[in-house]
Amino acid sequence: MSVAHVKAGSAAVRRKATGIGPVRRIAEELRAQNERFSAAVENMSHGLCMFDADERMIICNRNYIDLFRLDAQVTKPGIRFFDILQHSVEIGIASQTAEQLYAVRKPYIDGAKPSTYEETLADGRIIVISHRPLASGGWVSIYEDVTVQRRSEEELKEQHRRFDAALANMSQGLLMYDADGKMIVRNQRFLELYNVAATDFPFGTTHRDALKRLLELGIYTKIDVDSEVTRTEACLRAGKMQSAYRYLADGRTFLVVRQPMSGGGWVVTFDDVTERRRAEERMTHLAHHDTLTNLPNRSMFRERLDQALSEAKAAPVAIFSLDLDRFKAVNDTFGHPAGDWLLKRVAERLQRCLRSDKDVVARFGGDEFAIIQSNIRNAVDAEKLAKRIIEVIGKPYRDKGREMHVGVSLGIALYPSDGQDADTLLTNADMALYRGKSEGRNIYRFFEPGMDAMVRERLALEADLEAALPRREFELDFQPILDIASGEIVGAEALMRWRSPSRGLVPPQDFIAAAEETGLIVQLGDWALRKACGVAAGWPQDVRMAVNVSAAQIKSGGFARSVIAALAFSGLPASRLELEITETVMMDESDSVLRTLGQLRGLGVRIALDDFGTGYSSLGYLRRFPVDKIKIDRSFIHDLDKRDTAAIVRTVIGLGAELGITVTAEGVEAEAQLDMLRKAGCGEAQGFLIGAPARASEMSRLLRSQEKLRRSG
Repeated sequence: MSVAHVKAGSAAVRRKATGIGPVRRIAEELRAQNERFSAAVENMSHGLCMFDADERMIICNRNYIDLFRLDAQVTKPGIRFFDILQHSVEIGIASQTAEQLYAVRKPYIDGAKPSTYEETLADGRIIVISHRPLASGGWVSIYEDVTVQRRSEEELKEQHRRFDAALANMSQGLLMYDADGKMIVRNQRFLELYNVAATDFPFGTTHRDALKRLLELGIYTKIDVDSEVTRTEACLRAGKMQSAYRYLADGRTFLVVRQPMSGGGWVVTFDDVTERRRAEERMTHLAHHDTLTNLPNRSMFRERLDQALSEAKAAPVAIFSLDLDRFKAVNDTFGHPAGDWLLKRVAERLQRCLRSDKDVVARFGGDEFAIIQSNIRNAVDAEKLAKRIIEVIGKPYRDKGREMHVGVSLGIALYPSDGQDADTLLTNADMALYRGKSEGRNIYRFFEPGMDAMVRERLALEADLEAALPRREFELDFQPILDIASGEIVGAEALMRWRSPSRGLVPPQDFIAAAEETGLIVQLGDWALRKACGVAAGWPQDVRMAVNVSAAQIKSGGFARSVIAALAFSGLPASRLELEITETVMMDESDSVLRTLGQLRGLGVRIALDDFGTGYSSLGYLRRFPVDKIKIDRSFIHDLDKRDTAAIVRTVIGLGAELGITVTAEGVEAEAQLDMLRKAGCGEAQGFLIGAPARASEMSRLLRSQEKLRRSG
């Protein structure tokens, strides 16, 4: 809307003033002033509208017309204020009726006081209206569209709200420092993590002061504040993030991360990573330790061995390779939980045997252990440790009323004489262990050149042994058993022999241990059982067949079926079969073993306890499970001329008589031994005096001869 309507008078006035100089000048000045006023009003950034005392519009500028989307042909000087409001309603720009809009403004008009208020248009725009009364009546209004400004303000408020919400709900503590290094933001989580008050860390606190305050409160353990500040400043200058773990006095661990901001200053976050660090430490521990015994595992042992060798220089270091004796029997007998319990106790005893903090004991798996002995003077120190280990490990283990016994064999290699590196030393220690186990139990051996040949021989033996059964290289010999009172042969014990094309005749003591370690003993035992039953079926009806049975056979799960099948196939009555079991089998108190032995005994199969007297608790076995026979070990018969040994033998014979158990003496080689056994009341005898192990045909001839003598006599 132009303001030209009020710039000049009528044409008559102009003509009348034409010759009058002062009037003309006044008119020209008025015209110029109106032009300047019009230019000023039209170039305002806001809308403007002026009304007289009768509420009629005097002037308005273009911004006013545009702001309210008014029709310039309608909105002309002289239009009533109410009609402008009605026009804005008609064109849909007003968000209320003309009456409502007028009612809002009327108090400001009547009050003739400056005022400012807002109006929200139908299209959502926000207009700020500044109302100013005129001295001559009427008023002038300035209209400003503040929609963008209000939206920006709302967005800023929303950003602040979100920022505050994020700070309040962060799992991490947060501090923000400005370019001058002063704290400008601090969230509640920071205070909670450190259990401090806001007054302890007021806004404006510097990084240095914050560190000092944490030390003063006893929250941090001792740290170098100057170094921390210098390091932080260097990272910030380089624009790099800085992170570090902080260890609190209460045992917690915080991850502190400082991140520089583009406009200067930096943000610090504090994260409680105590559990995560503990989990990481547990994972690292598990990667280097045996989960059952908590000893170092093979990987960590190797690291410690490499370290020990690098530090040893010329000083000797001993490497021990250990293997438990009879552990498999204990594991098979009492079950895996008991085996695990035993391994833990063995680990504890091994640790107590060590004398130096630098010494290391590790578990490689199963019942295999290894030890590093550092700072030794010579082989004597290693030998002392070996003897101490054998003594300590060999003591009984008691758990839940059960008593378990294991031994330990050790192989020892010395640095630098037996090897310059870890691999060589470990290999040589294993060879020494292998040599020791081949010679017996509860023994230690130092590595010696040439032991590798023995190891190769053992591996070759195992390979030949595995191939021998399908090639039918095994056979049975039979050693007669004498009834001392009658002087007749009442049975025979089946003894396995291996006739190898390359090795010749191999006695049991040379291959049974290898068969047990490789697991082949189960197949060999089943074959021997079937073969022996078949041979015995052709003997006289009162002659029994004794067959040795290993713990592995009974634990295999199908042993009872194998015995029944062998008896059925051969036709041998169950009462003529005698199964000789060792202490290893009797140690097992599991339901499956007791059920198997009970089932066989119920069928009429006789159970004999072999090598009686050499175990730890043979009498206890007799109490827990009744047997039909006990066999006195040959070591007692060999020393029968000794008073103490003779007393033990007589006691065992008397025990058998009291319990109604047949007693058989093994290893009888002299008439004097047989006489003593006869006088003591021993039931049976077995040994070279009675007869050496012989082929089945020879045993059959012996039994036929005895039968003829019996019939003729």
